[in-house]
Amino acid sequence: MKAWCCLLVLLPVLLAANPVRADRAQGGVAEAYPMADELVVFKAERRLELRRGGEVLRSFPIALGGSPEGHKAQEGDQRTPEGRYLIEGRNPNSAFFLALRVSYPNATDAERARARGVSPGNNIMIHGLPNEPEHPSRQYLQADWTDGCIAVSNAAMIDIWLSVEDGTPITILP
Repeated sequence: MKAWCCLLVLLPVLLAANPVRADRAQGGVAEAYPMADELVVFKAERRLELRRGGEVLRSFPIALGGSPEGHKAQEGDQRTPEGRYLIEGRNPNSAFFLALRVSYPNATDAERARARGVSPGNNIMIHGLPNEPEHPSRQYLQADWTDGCIAVSNAAMIDIWLSVEDGTPITILP
């Protein structure tokens, strides 16, 4: 509990004092948190990479939807989508520790679902662990448990949050 309180106190400081943005505003070159220009998710390997210019900056283990095989076809199927999307927003007040919204469904996803007479689903996020966990932290990253989102540790979520701007492309591979 003490760790959560410390993290909650430090988070606003981290978010307000992003060293990359402060450094760039001053015209500097050094970057404590280099900004990623792309995210790549490898579903089969349960890995998310932050990349810049094709080079891997950092890599994080992930957990996926409860039924991760294949592309998300409809709401409630517990699959994580596959394809090319964008990071289209952020939610610091999510039910999970920070959340970045993925632009699923795209036009193709929506059309496929419409042709089948189902909802494609939405609200696919990259997020940390639940704010009100029911299990120990380590258990959340040892199995797929989301409804189709991409989950990472809270420490990883801070790195991702600070290194990714809205509009950054994300490719989700099988």
